[in-house]
Amino acid sequence: MEEQQSIQISIADRSYPLRIPAADEEKIRAAAKIINEKINLYKGRYANRDTQDALSMALLQFVIRLIEAEQREEAVRMVEDLNNLDNLLDDYIKVNLSNSAI
Repeated sequence: MEEQQSIQISIADRSYPLRIPAADEEKIRAAAKIINEKINLYKGRYANRDTQDALSMALLQFVIRLIEAEQREEAVRMVEDLNNLDNLLDDYIKVNLSNSAI
């Protein structure tokens, strides 16, 4: 079983205690840093809005990127599947053409 550890992260000036696998600490801290940078960017752009608005806009941007990444990944899988199908069809045609030539 993987060793767990307790850490504190801060997002939008709020602290969150987490119990995580030790191997995930760097990734989680990096994610919190990126989130805070994006929140601060939106706070700067929309100074008259509150933190919730900045957090919502940051979340929207991250989810859009996630959807785009999933679509790209799906497209790559589809191309791989089509290539596999193409190879199977080539093999089928070769076998059947060589059998019909006899």
